[in-house]
Amino acid sequence: MIKNICAPAVGIQFHAGLSAVGETPQQLQQHLSSSASCLSSVTGYISGQQHWVGAYTQALCTHVPADLHDYDSRNLRFALTALQQIEQPLRTYVAQFDSRRLAVIIGTSTSGIADNEPLIQQHFEQQSAQVSHQKQEMGCLAKALKQYLGWQGIAYSVSTACASSAKAMAAGQRLLNAGLADAVLVGGVDSLCRLTLNGFSSLESLSAAICQPCGIARDGINIGEAAGLFLLSKESAAVMLLAAGESMDAWHISAPHPEGVGAAQAMQAALDMAGLSADQIGYLNLHGTATRQNDAMEAKAVAHVFQDYPVPLSSTKHQTGHCLGAAGAIEAHICVQLLKDQTWLPMHMDTQIDPELAGLNYVRHAQLEQTVTYAMSNSFAFGGSNISLIFGTQVPCSMP
Repeated sequence: MIKNICAPAVGIQFHAGLSAVGETPQQLQQHLSSSASCLSSVTGYISGQQHWVGAYTQALCTHVPADLHDYDSRNLRFALTALQQIEQPLRTYVAQFDSRRLAVIIGTSTSGIADNEPLIQQHFEQQSAQVSHQKQEMGCLAKALKQYLGWQGIAYSVSTACASSAKAMAAGQRLLNAGLADAVLVGGVDSLCRLTLNGFSSLESLSAAICQPCGIARDGINIGEAAGLFLLSKESAAVMLLAAGESMDAWHISAPHPEGVGAAQAMQAALDMAGLSADQIGYLNLHGTATRQNDAMEAKAVAHVFQDYPVPLSSTKHQTGHCLGAAGAIEAHICVQLLKDQTWLPMHMDTQIDPELAGLNYVRHAQLEQTVTYAMSNSFAFGGSNISLIFGTQVPCSMP
């Protein structure tokens, strides 16, 4: 692993998140402070089967500008709906900058493929179908958002499976600190589609019920969908993106290193970059997918990095589902919001914990007992692509 170079923190000027837990800060707190799940049981994604998913059930924007027609998809409308929550203040804020120095970096794993799935099925059924490939290209979301905003800077997408949007945030921080942009729109969007549900079903990784992160009876994941967007700049903000620690296991194409070596490296690299010790982290959002291997290795990695410090932690995937390329973004949004609110922490699922993982300090009560200054969020992807982000309401004195 290459150790991260310490880089200055960047400010999160605006942020928005849409997922199964809703779209407002009040909905976020309400659902993540409750034991009642927001997941829903659906059919139609896998032939003859019913599955639990984290579906966004509220309305998406209905108008897409004519010049974005080639990119139009549910994924794009998801992104635009999130953007519109912060669009007015965002446009006012970036008016101070040259449009050539405004950038967009978006993480995704599905792009707009859900809209083409019925057409692809027609094709395989020997029916005439005109498939628009543009809307499912990985780079289309970043291009579309850049065009929608009228910006002229760098725009690209990151697609590293479940680490995609967290890596987009890290890339945005690097872009700012390299002097290549004055403000960067970062985040991630992924929507439910047959491709991912059938893919994880073929891996026998889908749970038969609501997933149980770190539970003794855990049997797999629930797929979710989400959109999370953040505007980053070098100016201070109420919450800062302090650090991103990254590592690569290269252990197995779909399984993590069983001892959590890469996961531990990513968390430690983030702490080193932020100039923090482990006992300064007030909350840790676990990757916590509820698969046997992921939860076991992450628990070992946490125990290694945090040693005897009982960091409060939880997985939120039993409420949002695993949002794949958008998971890092929606979980970052959760961390940023709780740092702003300072009244609550996301509860871990009320389930019997696997005795082998029981040594961790799972959040069982949402009420915040002491101020949280720094929060960490983990995202670990297929192929061993790992990243840990650290957010804070203060910049450590040791940071440049």
